[in-house]
Amino acid sequence: MADLHHERDYQPTDAGAHGSFLSGTRIEVLREPPGRGGYRHVLFDFDGTLSLLREGWTEVMVGMMVEVLLDTPRHESAEELAVLVREYVAHLTGKQTIYQMIRLAEEVASRGGAPEEPLAYKRRYLDLLTQRIAARREALRAGADPREMLVPGSLELLDALAARGVRLYLASGTDEPYVREEAGLLGLTPFFEHRAYGAVDDYRSFSKAGVIARILEENGIAGAGLLGFGDGYVEIENVKAAGGAAVGVASDEAGRSGRPDAWKRERLVGIGADLIVPDYREWEALTAYLL
Repeated sequence: MADLHHERDYQPTDAGAHGSFLSGTRIEVLREPPGRGGYRHVLFDFDGTLSLLREGWTEVMVGMMVEVLLDTPRHESAEELAVLVREYVAHLTGKQTIYQMIRLAEEVASRGGAPEEPLAYKRRYLDLLTQRIAARREALRAGADPREMLVPGSLELLDALAARGVRLYLASGTDEPYVREEAGLLGLTPFFEHRAYGAVDDYRSFSKAGVIARILEENGIAGAGLLGFGDGYVEIENVKAAGGAAVGVASDEAGRSGRPDAWKRERLVGIGADLIVPDYREWEALTAYLL
């Protein structure tokens, strides 16, 4: 039996594929999604798929890791380390944050340093990221429009799905308390209620594959009844492995331009996404096609 709590590294299987676009839209269809028209359960990733609150997290993580590695006995220049760190952070993006911190500890040891526990590195990173996004969170608490910090069209898409009686779920590699709090700040809690899941300190006890297995088992459905949305490879791969349909969200987090992020698109296509969208501005065409 497969280990549902193991998240493997990115391993593309369909790189370079191109699909066709739904007429008059930027919705790219790479293949007919299994179960089209019959989805009653829909799983969303959180950061980058719905929430933009943590936009810029990569810069925070890379900066922290370079600083840690510069403190080792046998280190490269800051510029060389930045290139190295960006490469492995990108490669591991989509997995729980702890996996990037495990890699950091390995890099420290390989340079003659005494690494801290990966969980300690993770907490340091989260402290820095919390400082970075504090103003955004406070703005929401003060009444700012959540749409400014969501992937465009998110609320409209969720409204449309909920109106059709679809049950919605969140599964994120971000720690669960943050996911639940930030979903509340963004006005998303009514859509997901208690069905929001995130990482925990004991990272081996949580995975998106495990959440998917639980959804299928508790509702007595086959994988073809599940639809997933995500901007990372893990949730796309897990949904497809379960027999479901997967929409890759190649969101331009910083610019909100309406154009697909090329790096994200390549990874999402490579891991087997059925559709690619840059955001949800065309939610009406998307829901009409899928449902």
